[in-house]
Amino acid sequence: MKETGVIDVWLQHPTLRFINQPMFESLRRWTGMGTLTEELPLEWTLAAMDEAGVEQALICAWWGPRGDLISNDEVAGFIGRYPERLVGVAAVDLYRPMAAVRELRRCVRDLGFRALRIVQWLWDLPVTDRRYYPLFAECVELGIPVCLQVGHTGPLCPSEPGRPIPYIDVAAIEFPELTFVCGHVGYPWTTEMIAVATKHPNVYIDTSAYTAKRFPPELVAYMKANGKKKVLFGTNYPMVTPRKCLADLDALGLDGDTRALFLRENARRVFKL
Repeated sequence: MKETGVIDVWLQHPTLRFINQPMFESLRRWTGMGTLTEELPLEWTLAAMDEAGVEQALICAWWGPRGDLISNDEVAGFIGRYPERLVGVAAVDLYRPMAAVRELRRCVRDLGFRALRIVQWLWDLPVTDRRYYPLFAECVELGIPVCLQVGHTGPLCPSEPGRPIPYIDVAAIEFPELTFVCGHVGYPWTTEMIAVATKHPNVYIDTSAYTAKRFPPELVAYMKANGKKKVLFGTNYPMVTPRKCLADLDALGLDGDTRALFLRENARRVFKL
């Protein structure tokens, strides 16, 4: 049965300079996706959402040490075309702290973005590094979550910055007013990620990059028990499509309330949608 009203908390519409990055070679190999030569129309992304009943998606910019791979202004342009369907997530330059804070303010106050995303493996820096903290403080002031990656990296980059313990745990202790949304379930440290989310009321998990069939059993058990309000649906499209992510959802045995919380209600609350 096709879902309706789903909210995807981690999606990107890929630019050529994003999707053709050499570091994504492993992902292209796994997904069978070749190197692209022309920009993909935004309607491809909307069609993938429609196919699986995704009503809204948090669409993110990407910034790394060599510059933007998907710029904030490109994301704002996407949202301008489909404002009812797409919600912006900013990315900034960790190496330029004041410029990064000012850019984050612009994205939230002028462009209406609802979160900041930092992908730690791009920088090879854990979230306890000093470069994150001005941005964490600004997120608190702006009243927005920070979205992070947890677990090993599919791209050809070091995995260490994605460990939930000690890094997410320490950051959550030092910033109890900041909401952390941790994407990619934390594998192979999923139990650690669950422990951190259970310990801290301000820490959440999203399932981006994982199909329902591949959810670790401990995560499914958490979703059915005291983690009902702590796990959010995400895809990491275009690496995984919403249809593939949801194909085996029924097999998880989630009751109706838990399913609704996972697919939409937790996202609405956390991102104030």
